Amino acid sequence: MIVIDGSEGEGGGQVVRNACALSLVTGRPFRIVNVRGGREKPGLMRQHVTAVEAACRVGAALSEGLSVGSSAITFTPGTVVPGEYHFSVGTAGSTGLVLQTVLMPLCLAAGPSRLVLEGGTHNMLAPPFDFIERSFLPIVNQMGPRITARLVRHGFFPRGGGRIEVEIEPAPLRQIDATVRGPLVARRGTALIAALPAGIADRAIGAARRSLADWPAEAFAVRELPEEQGPGTILMLEAEYEYVTEIVSGFGKLGVSAERLAHTAAHRMRGYEQSDAFAGPYLADQLLLPMALAGGGCLTTVKPSQHSRTAADIITLFLDRRIVFDQQPAGEHRVRIV
Repeated sequence: MIVIDGSEGEGGGQVVRNACALSLVTGRPFRIVNVRGGREKPGLMRQHVTAVEAACRVGAALSEGLSVGSSAITFTPGTVVPGEYHFSVGTAGSTGLVLQTVLMPLCLAAGPSRLVLEGGTHNMLAPPFDFIERSFLPIVNQMGPRITARLVRHGFFPRGGGRIEVEIEPAPLRQIDATVRGPLVARRGTALIAALPAGIADRAIGAARRSLADWPAEAFAVRELPEEQGPGTILMLEAEYEYVTEIVSGFGKLGVSAERLAHTAAHRMRGYEQSDAFAGPYLADQLLLPMALAGGGCLTTVKPSQHSRTAADIITLFLDRRIVFDQQPAGEHRVRIV
């Protein structure tokens, strides 16, 4: 039984999600104490409970202590069974984070699967659907599996109500070298808004254009969604290269002006564009698990996040892998799975 202190490292829900995925693939049970001990409100939230429930269903697993607010859980995996699954977070909890929990086990399963996930699709502290579809999944598809994802309905915090559908054709994972992003193909800046004054999105786009003055004016657009999909707004800045796409997001929230949101997102995008790194910090974080399950690989990233270092620690508990972070002379980091 692997015992994990959930307060160490970034101290959040990623520890739970990665542990479930690794347990299902390796067959090794685990226990987490101090679940989300590094957060202001520790313990399992609704979306973490749904993620573990999803892992139990696809992997015929058993879990003890699984309830909202729980600070300790035990997980005993069974055999992953491919098929059709429907998971609802029940609130605006992230559908993408639930997907993150079961994706790798299903990518290595004995047959294809189809997932329907309902909840939040564009949440703070979680990758928006667009990032999953255009940044993360294309890289995983290069590793062997064929995964397609479709956004049926947007879901913002706090209402939720979003829906995504995912098709998974499994295959053994092969190692890749994710160090060269290739020439720039396109840049896009999009503000989505639903059931809020349109001027909020206009201000965010205007501020993003001023901050990214070398981006073409036609790269920026506002997209108004049906009112029943809100309220909510998000700014997404996208830099598409030949081999990878980076998407930086800014989520609208009370107390943060549209201009400040846009300035922060633009600053992060500028840092990525000025580097030679393949992956931004969030993409690097998500690629560590499939690359480790592939047996090795290499990527470059702007700067490893605490999420990435924590993911590396959890991976080494389950797999005979070592993840090495080396800063390069130009400032980016080279991450090797050995």
